Amino acid sequence: MRVILADDSVLLRPGITKVLTDGGFEVVAAVGDAEQLLRAVDVHEPDCVVVDVRMPPTYTDEGIRAALAIRRLHPEIAIMVLSQYVEERYATDLLSMGAESVGYLLKDRIAHVGEFLDAMRRIGSGGTALDPEVVSQLMVRRRKDPRDRLTPRELDVLRLMAEARSNTGIAEALGVSGSAVEKYVTNIFSKLDLPASDTDHRRVRAVLRYLEG
Repeated sequence: MRVILADDSVLLRPGITKVLTDGGFEVVAAVGDAEQLLRAVDVHEPDCVVVDVRMPPTYTDEGIRAALAIRRLHPEIAIMVLSQYVEERYATDLLSMGAESVGYLLKDRIAHVGEFLDAMRRIGSGGTALDPEVVSQLMVRRRKDPRDRLTPRELDVLRLMAEARSNTGIAEALGVSGSAVEKYVTNIFSKLDLPASDTDHRRVRAVLRYLEG
């Protein structure tokens, strides 16, 4: 597998290169920032890129943004993202574009050379490799989402609310009574933790919660 490595650390970059080379991978380029990564991808057409999340010049999200751009332009290239910490928003952004040939590992995982190389081979063959810490945090986030409490019928009602339907319009669309819709709406407010208020419109807030998904 032909690999491009992107990491700004002048100490870590040679180490990862050696680990990959000793593991049977061909590192065709090792670069220090996202712009160099994107240029190297166009030149070398690799099978996989390994990229740090935080890179110059701002050390915020240059790496993940480059990974997402590569994913859009070259979906055949496997992506392995390395991160110092669990940053679930970045993991979610990457996985939202498809889980095939995608990995997201904490940098500490590289010290476990066998696991790291197995993860690289897995994404190279079309699989997914997620750090256990990433999976754990994504699952916690999922459990905390109050929308998961809604039944399929309540989600239908909320979807129609988002289309600006009145209770009468929702009842007609679903073929149920007006009183049934009122009950569904009440349940939705309760499950989304939206108490009655003189200052907020609960129906609007419920729709905003729906649109977040």
